[in-house]
Amino acid sequence: MSRTVTVGLDGSPESRAAAEWAAREALLRSLPLKIVHVGEPVPEYTAWAALHGPETYQHWVEQILRESAEGLQVRHPGLEVTSEQFTGTVADILCEAAGFAELLVLGSRGFGGIGGFMVGSVSLSVVAHAERPVVLVRAEELAADEHEMDPSGVPSAAAPFRPVVLGLDIDAPDDTLMEFAFDAATRREASLRVVHAWPEPPTSFYRFPGDAELYDSLERQQAAALAEALRPWRQKFPGVEVIEASRCGSAAQIL
Repeated sequence: MSRTVTVGLDGSPESRAAAEWAAREALLRSLPLKIVHVGEPVPEYTAWAALHGPETYQHWVEQILRESAEGLQVRHPGLEVTSEQFTGTVADILCEAAGFAELLVLGSRGFGGIGGFMVGSVSLSVVAHAERPVVLVRAEELAADEHEMDPSGVPSAAAPFRPVVLGLDIDAPDDTLMEFAFDAATRREASLRVVHAWPEPPTSFYRFPGDAELYDSLERQQAAALAEALRPWRQKFPGVEVIEASRCGSAAQIL
């Protein structure tokens, strides 16, 4: 069965931006795009149901899926788009959908029940449990954001792609992560910046004599270990320019 790039759509600005990113990624990968909407079961006597009724909600879902699919096909010629509706626990169904996808794309906020409550909890749950890559996209994300400035200094999707950044734990390098990053850089004809963070030596807090020499030694060791971890991947992807960055400090801050 052919895999897809799958995107979760709930009508929020974040999910609409995610659908646009997913469409561009599907074309890069020569894959179809699948739009998924998940509605949590609505109790019969909630205020929402009393005001709008299940038929109105179903009509809204069908309309947003249809209009989104048509709009994406117009803006991304040659893209094959399908859509599907589900009812159930959003995180569980999205994780299941990810299992049939090349990757799953979600808005960075907005998933939850009606009205988007529990903001962010679904995306975090999916990232933690999905067995396929998950991409989170911000509401304001535009095609030009992934690209360098053009010669006149204007953001342009026609300019080369910015580097792909890979955060790497050299103590436990993951082949799936490495493959994904190198493949993403290859498809974009972009460089790959590999970032490895390592903690400060304990003695740095006490300023013992010889700290500078110890720091320099650790820095060389960490840089050498990073280079060794990347060596087979450089050989596998010789066309990718790899920029190695081994830094001392907090991994989250450095990334």
